[in-house]
Amino acid sequence: MAREPIAGLANREDPRAITFYALRIKQPVGDFYCAVIPSDKLIEITYFDIRGLTQKDDFTDFMGIQRELDPGRVADIKRYVNTLDASFPTAIVLAVDERCAEFEDVAGAVEADGTARLVRLTLKNHLSPEEGLDPILYRDIARIIDGQHRIAGLIGYEGPTFEMNVSIFVGADMPTQASIFSTVNQAQTKVNRSLVYDLYAYQKTRSPEKTCHEIAVLLDREKDSPLYKMIKRLGVATQGRFGETLSQASFVKGLIQYISRDVLSDREAAKRGKPFPSPAARYEDTLILRPFFVSGEDEIIADLIWDYFAAVQEKWPQAWGQTGRGWVLNKTAGYAGLMRFLLPCYKSLIGQSNRVPTKGDFDRVFGSIQLSDDAFRSEHIRPGTSGEKYVFDMLLEKAEL
Repeated sequence: MAREPIAGLANREDPRAITFYALRIKQPVGDFYCAVIPSDKLIEITYFDIRGLTQKDDFTDFMGIQRELDPGRVADIKRYVNTLDASFPTAIVLAVDERCAEFEDVAGAVEADGTARLVRLTLKNHLSPEEGLDPILYRDIARIIDGQHRIAGLIGYEGPTFEMNVSIFVGADMPTQASIFSTVNQAQTKVNRSLVYDLYAYQKTRSPEKTCHEIAVLLDREKDSPLYKMIKRLGVATQGRFGETLSQASFVKGLIQYISRDVLSDREAAKRGKPFPSPAARYEDTLILRPFFVSGEDEIIADLIWDYFAAVQEKWPQAWGQTGRGWVLNKTAGYAGLMRFLLPCYKSLIGQSNRVPTKGDFDRVFGSIQLSDDAFRSEHIRPGTSGEKYVFDMLLEKAEL
């Protein structure tokens, strides 16, 4: 349905306002205000200004601040806000027209320069604009500079009170708003996934990520392990160690695909003390390690992965032991290809004996593969997903499964 013109709605909307306490923050860009607003009230006064293109005469003009909403990301947030540990500690950044803001200094909260640090801030609609200006409806009081996905994810939320901290710029012009948006997003550094997995060690309840992290630590720590000191725990080289060829993130990605396809639901079930949910039917055939995870037998998963890569190490000792350039077997592409091969290998062995495969079982599979160590030189295999697929296809073709 097309949105009704503002003038038509303004004639029917009554004056509305929301009042709350806010801290005045002074920075070079100008003053702004930090406050707390319940999510349902925040949704009522905010709108998305999606960045797009409009044609003006003979040139194209960029309009708006925000990027397009990602439906997948919004759906993930909608699920996340209903979990026990849901939290948005960083501020939603808003821009408010100065006509919609009123301030009242709080007695006793005045700084040495005479300005108030704590104020009562009232945001209100503006229905009687000056000539040539549009009215500002209650729903359009605040433009979202940063945080559109979080707010969209909270639309329809029906859980306990979910307060949001906000940073409000009053009277900032469009160039300033655009600069703030660019600065906020360019300054953010994406957290290393290996570090994220390492932090799961602090979780008190079980989760697929924690299980995979603990197995990574075990295989990296034990001297007899085929992956001894090969895993970069934090995603970067560990000081004082040499020969690390695989990040923890890569290790976990290869393993977790056989344990869970919905880690959020599994994590939430454990925190609530409920049974782990059954996976979607389309995943039942591939989640070969999930039964052990669900039954709390993580040691079986660890032993199986240990035995699998011990067999790889024994079959191709030169390729597996090379940590420099020119080889791929123990690097991301080789490891990912080997983990893809684990599925048909495991299912073949289970079908033969109906028991957890041992190193001897994996030895027989790899023993049937007529490939030399040189097959895993980098001149034959490109990096990335194409290299992963090359390794997998090569193993599957040569194996007698």
